[in-house]
Amino acid sequence: MISPEVAHLSTEIPQSTSHPGMAERAIDAATDVSRTIGEVAGGLHAAVDRMTSAIDEARKPGRPLATIAAITREAPLASLFVAFLFGVAVARRR
Repeated sequence: MISPEVAHLSTEIPQSTSHPGMAERAIDAATDVSRTIGEVAGGLHAAVDRMTSAIDEARKPGRPLATIAAITREAPLASLFVAFLFGVAVARRR
């Protein structure tokens, strides 16, 4: 006959109620980093799209980038000199 103590034994594996282990914390941290990288990448993608559309708009005929491109094609050395002087002026301010 089976004793009453043996009849009430459970075959379930006891679950730990302690704090998460190192592996679980590492997985959570990796998930958070992955989510953050995804958000940053999405933000950068949106910024690149806005920048691209602004540049495309500025390159239309009669707009500033189209004018600068035409001047640069006509006088490349003079344009380089002006760009150099502009760079020197900006560098001296800092």
